[in-house]
Amino acid sequence: METVYDIHKIMELLPHRYPFILVDRIIEVVPDERIVGLKNVTINEPFFQGHFPERPVMPGVLIVEAMAQVGGVLAYASRAQESHKELIYFMGIDKARFRKFVVPGDQIILEMISMKKRSNLFKMSGKATVDGTLVAEAEIMAMVGEES
Repeated sequence: METVYDIHKIMELLPHRYPFILVDRIIEVVPDERIVGLKNVTINEPFFQGHFPERPVMPGVLIVEAMAQVGGVLAYASRAQESHKELIYFMGIDKARFRKFVVPGDQIILEMISMKKRSNLFKMSGKATVDGTLVAEAEIMAMVGEES
């Protein structure tokens, strides 16, 4: 898979850092339209220590957070002429559904599609897949705000 944004570029755009950065690579981006990112899930993730140590499962809320982070990169890419001194704030989630477990060794493909953009507000539809199988989906709302 071709890399459009590597982890260094992602970290320039997003304020998240270990252990909360949940995107490893952006493999496709079309500003104002769609983005595709990926997350490699490893047993070394800190949440696996407490989220069912005997049967590690990635928490669904973190899959949604990974989707939101990929959506944040899309929001920045869609505002390329704007200052990157802005932060993208996660504002809401609708229609979240979790279909399959995500476990160590999986690679999640995270696709976000722009549904609506108005000034500093974004609404996106997203899906997360592993090996072509849908594992989660949701609609996410975000807002661009100034860094304080």
